[in-house]
Amino acid sequence: MLSTDATLWPMIAHAALVFFLYWLLSKKRYMAVKSGSAEAGQFRENREEPRESLIVHNNLKNQFELPVLFYAVCLVLYVSTADNWGSVALAWIFVLSRYAHSYVHLTSNRLRYRRPIFIVGFFAVMAMWVWLAVWLVLN
Repeated sequence: MLSTDATLWPMIAHAALVFFLYWLLSKKRYMAVKSGSAEAGQFRENREEPRESLIVHNNLKNQFELPVLFYAVCLVLYVSTADNWGSVALAWIFVLSRYAHSYVHLTSNRLRYRRPIFIVGFFAVMAMWVWLAVWLVLN
């Protein structure tokens, strides 16, 4: 339905968040080793995460849970040409919710704020899957 690559840009934006989180995790771990609160060997088997990097580590793991369904539906929508401006808008809503979720997680880490943001992203991805199913039935 779209003649552009608009469906791909939200995936690129989410990948940018993931790359940033890897950089931040590496920086936090390096600082933990440098300050003496962790040993480099801890990361070989990832037995325990230092307190300084634990939240970043947890947030990074979050980027490989629900986002797996996001990437899958984006690619299927794109390849099948079932994408449209509505599905692209939902993809951007999901990505913005991931950025907001990461911001809250890495700062105040208040579930009171994180949970509603997560739910927005959850429903955005679910709506994308529903649209794909509707499109398949109708075509």
